[in-house]
Order: sequence, then C-alpha cells, then structure tokens
Amino acid sequence: MNKGLLAGLLACCAGVGHAADKRAFNVQDLVMMDRVSDPHVSPDGRFVAYTLRETNYAENRGIRSVWLASLSGDASPRKLTSGTSNSDSPRWAPDSKSIYFLSTRSGSAQVWRLPLEGGEAQPVTAYPLDVETYSLSPDGSHLAVALQTFTDCRDLACTKKQLDEHAAQKSTGQHYDRLFVRHWDQWSDGRRNQLFVATIGEDGKAAAEPALVSREIDGDVPSKPFGDDSELTFSRDGREMIFSARIAGKTEPWSTNFDLYRVAIEGNARPRNLTIENQATDTGPVVSPDGKWLAWRAMKRPTFESDRFGVWLMDLATGAKHEVAPQWDRSADSLAFSPDGKTLYVTADDVGQKRLFAIDAASGKVTALTDQGTVSGVSIGPSGIVYALNTLVAPDQLFAINTDGGAPRAITHHNAQRLGEIGFTDFEQFSFAGWNGETVHGYVHKPYGWKKGKKYPVAFLIHGGPQGSFGNDFHYRWNPQLFAGMGYGVVAIDFHGSTGYGQAFTDSISGDWGGKPLEDLQKGLKSALEKYDFLDGAKACALGASYGGYMINWIEGRWGDAFKCLVNHDGDFDLREGYYATEELWFEEWERGGPQYLVPENYEKFNPVNFVNNWKTPMLVVHGGQDFRVPYQHGIAAFTALQRRSVPSELLFFPDENHWVLKPQNSVQWHQTVQTWMKKWIGP
Repeated sequence: MNKGLLAGLLACCAGVGHAADKRAFNVQDLVMMDRVSDPHVSPDGRFVAYTLRETNYAENRGIRSVWLASLSGDASPRKLTSGTSNSDSPRWAPDSKSIYFLSTRSGSAQVWRLPLEGGEAQPVTAYPLDVETYSLSPDGSHLAVALQTFTDCRDLACTKKQLDEHAAQKSTGQHYDRLFVRHWDQWSDGRRNQLFVATIGEDGKAAAEPALVSREIDGDVPSKPFGDDSELTFSRDGREMIFSARIAGKTEPWSTNFDLYRVAIEGNARPRNLTIENQATDTGPVVSPDGKWLAWRAMKRPTFESDRFGVWLMDLATGAKHEVAPQWDRSADSLAFSPDGKTLYVTADDVGQKRLFAIDAASGKVTALTDQGTVSGVSIGPSGIVYALNTLVAPDQLFAINTDGGAPRAITHHNAQRLGEIGFTDFEQFSFAGWNGETVHGYVHKPYGWKKGKKYPVAFLIHGGPQGSFGNDFHYRWNPQLFAGMGYGVVAIDFHGSTGYGQAFTDSISGDWGGKPLEDLQKGLKSALEKYDFLDGAKACALGASYGGYMINWIEGRWGDAFKCLVNHDGDFDLREGYYATEELWFEEWERGGPQYLVPENYEKFNPVNFVNNWKTPMLVVHGGQDFRVPYQHGIAAFTALQRRSVPSELLFFPDENHWVLKPQNSVQWHQTVQTWMKKWIGP
C-alpha cells in the first residue's frame, strides 16, 4: 500500500484497535455520525465546499448544511449555513467569491447565493415549484434548473394551479393509462422533471419564468428517482446544454435507453440526439476545458442496468466518437476532466475497493490513484484533486492529492471525538475457490473483544443488488463493524454477480440467481470457518436485504440447516408475482431472460415460494410499506408461510420506509430488533 495513503487512512480512521479505553461500535454511533459528501473545489483552488449531514435524533431526521474548508490547511472547516432547514449542493461562482446552494429555508427548495466576503445568503430563485437540481453556466450568467411540471403547461403557474386544485378535491382516485404508476417510493402524479434555463440578472436573481430547454422530451431530466446534476452540463461557452434523458413513452418501465441531447439555451430550439445509435444507457456528460470534447459514460447492452459503463469521447465539432480504454474491465461510476483536458478521472469498483483512476484520454492508459477504501465523491481543482473516502472502519472524510496522485492529505476530521472512543475490530479480505474453481473474495471481521482461542457466533451478511459488493466501505444500513461490535464474527462474500471483478463475473448471476451465488456462499462460509478458527460455524445467522433478502428465502428452502437463524429484509418471496408488482421491469426481464408470460419456467427455476415445504429455520422478516421495488406483500407472504408452517418467526414492518430504513429512530429499532433476534438463537 502507498505509505502516504496509509497515513491518510489512519488519520481518517482514528480509534481502530482493541485498546482498553475503547468501546464497542453501536447503532447510536452509526446514526449519529456526521456524513460528509459532495465536495467542490473553488475555481481558484483555495477552498472546497461540501455538504455535511448531521442527525437530529429528537426530530428523527438528518439536517444538511454547507461547509467550507481551506485547502492550504490554515484554518479549520467552518459551517456556512445553519438552522433547521436543509442546505446542500454547493456550487461555486466563476470568480470564487460566492457559493450557490439549494435550500428549503424559504419553505420550498430554491437556489440561494452566499457571498464569502460577508453578508447573508440571498435567494436566486423564487419559483412556485421545488428546484430538483441545478447547474450554473461557466460564466455565471445563466442557471439551469430541473422542475417537476405537467407537460401540458406553458408556465410554472399552470403546474402550481393544477397541484392546488387537485389538493382541494374531495375525491382521491388517481387515473393512469401508462406505467410507471409508482416508482421507488412515490406514486406518479403526472409530472415530469423538465430542464429549464434562466438568465441571472445584475441583481443576482434568476428570471421569474425560465425557458424550457428539454422540450419534446417525454422523459425526466434528470432521471428519477436518483438523478442529479451529473446528468446535465453547459457547453464551455454557455450557449448550449447537453443532458441525458430516456424517451421511451409507454415502454419506459422496460427500457434503459438513455441518450445524450444537445440544445441551444435560446431560440426555442429542439434538442438533438447525439447518441441515437446506442440503444443502451448514455449518461454523465462532461465537456473538456477547451470546449472541444464531450466525455460521457455508456453501456452497450439494452435493458441491462448493470452492464459495464465505458468512457467515451466525442469531437463536438465533427460528432466523431470513440471509446477510451475499451480493454479496461471495470465500470466507470463518475467522470471528470483534468484542467488541461488530457486526463479523465473516474471512480470504479475494484476487487472490494472503489478506487479513483486516471485515464489518459489519448492512449487509454489507466492508473489507480487510490488504494484501500471507497471513493464516494471527487472534485478536480486547478492544481489538485479533492475526494471523499470511507472504509469499513471510518465514514467519509475529505482528502487532497495532486492530479497525478501522490500522498493524500486529510482536509476534514468530522466525528474525530466519537471515532476516538470506538474500538473498531480488525478485518481481512480473503479469497477462495468458488463456483467452477474461480476466485471469489470476501471479508472477515473479528468480534469486539476478540480473544485468542475463543470461538464466536457468526453473522453471515449477504449483499443486495445483486450486482453490488460488500466491499471496503462504511455502510449506514448494513455495517459489518456494527455486527462485530455486537460480539459476532462477521463473514461477507462477494459471490458471482458482484461488481469490481470484471464484467464477466458480474454478468454470471443473470439467469442463475440461486445457482452460482449459493455455491459461492456455501464455499465461502466453509473457507472462512477453516481459515479463521475463532468463527463458530455451529452458531451462525445469515442476514440479507433486497437480493440478499431473496437469498435468505432461497437459503431457507435449500440450505437452511447451515444456520440457527435468518434475517430477511425486503426480499423477493415469489418471483412470478414479483414481476407484475415491481416497477422497473427491465431488471426482471434481463435477469430472467424475458417477461414472465413468455418464459415462465425461468421465473420458477429459482423461485423461493416453490420450496416453502422445506422451511424450518427461524426467520425474522423486515419490510417497508413504501418499498415499490420489492413490495411489502413479499414480506407478508414470507411471514405467512413461516407462521403457517409453525416455524419460529417474527415480522418487523415499517409503514413509512422504502427499500431502505433511513430514519434514525427506525434504524435504531431495526438494529435492536435484529440483535435481539440473533441473541435469541445464537447468543451474544
């Protein structure tokens, strides 16, 4: 490992070890951690602005604020926004003298501007609708905003009027003639995210009625539910916008065909499709500093959401395109140009880590700039890079490095006092021969208070996705160190289908949900028990969410004897019913090889409901009422099956949570319930 990086990790991970004055990591620590995100370096390279989420436990929510840190190290980071409203998404004015940000302080989400030389923040927008995301033009003269509007409205007031009229109605029925009727955790009300551009006047205010630039786009800009300003960008001269959108009409729920569109911000021009030939996803547009090149991330296989994201370049003058580093077998997760435009910086999963890489735009040569840990946010300054990094034993902090790498320097030290009190446990990445003798990786964590020669019960964690990873990252819902703090040895396997081990490895799970992954889990647990003598295989509990929850249901019918207890969070129970009840059909159709009515046998091959007659291992079922990806009926059905078969079982239901448990007090209840369940069956 790079010695400088190791020093940076140790600075960020203060408290790792088993010193007598340390205590076990617990759920209160987890939910109260301050969360660093979204760093942005000022154009003059002197500062970095970022978002910090702090927990208000009494109000059962997080509060986001904007912070500022000096990159010279001559002062401690300082908080720029305060109060009980949320402020986030800091973006710099071109002269580095002020910061724009989104805030709900006015009662709705609007763009504000804060001068750094002093004075109060001033509103830039005052629209009757929430600003979903925004982007500032390179010269600061225009503001792009995404607003949810009805597509038949000619102005923002029309949408506001329709919303008010609907709220005043006594009838509550919703009428639909196309999918999505609901997506992730929200029901559709007919509005679309649409992209507008407003001129910023000399008074610093955006025009009251912005101009629509995503006209004739029957899709959301940015995409729902997690799209942001990374899906749109201004040209370097500020005269055009380039954005990603999916125009799929009624096929939207089974299409992943996002294209890039280019449009002039004035003159009521129609957007022009730049990537019409690619029927898969094109997204993440960024323009080179000289304005000549467009870079973006693209998949090649339609309807596959976990295909490899390659990096592409387009000559904006000629339209000529080519892929950069086509032989690099990793999937790019973010994208940025160096100041001279010669290097592209990306993040990508890589053998249990998520690293920052530099790609030479001309040759395609790839160089890793970070080693251990997960890079979760990157900003390129005029002379260096600032990135957010977390590990299995430390939440995100900001670090700075030169544009060509080198020793990192810690910029922030949030949570230092709390981290200094915690005795995180030792962990190790290991490998074994999995399905077909192929190498599979996993992590093992020692329990808190580990003593040589003593055996400890096992928490066997199974990740979701399924194209995901239980890598070296600080997870706020499934944190291995939290289970280690409870006194369990923790085993987590990156089975076939996981990301960061090459696209063929990721592809291998499609059509085989209960095959290769189950074999990897079986061999992985066996290997861990043989390699780590402190693990007590006779006292093991398997836990998983989403695909991990599906696997718990599958294990219950196919491998239940290996465990004393199971925890199934938001797991599929019946794949046949699941196809018709979920929202993003492209996922089901790719994973099963087509719609259920065309290939019903593929939905039955690994369907947990078909093996309920084998269920006998005690199971805790957890589900959220706002989960539309795996609707809560799956949890009710699993619990019903367990109860009807007289299998010891419990149900924990959160009516106000989606596919994840996000509210602080709900997270505490989740962990306490799970810990009580595990203690009952495998002990402390």
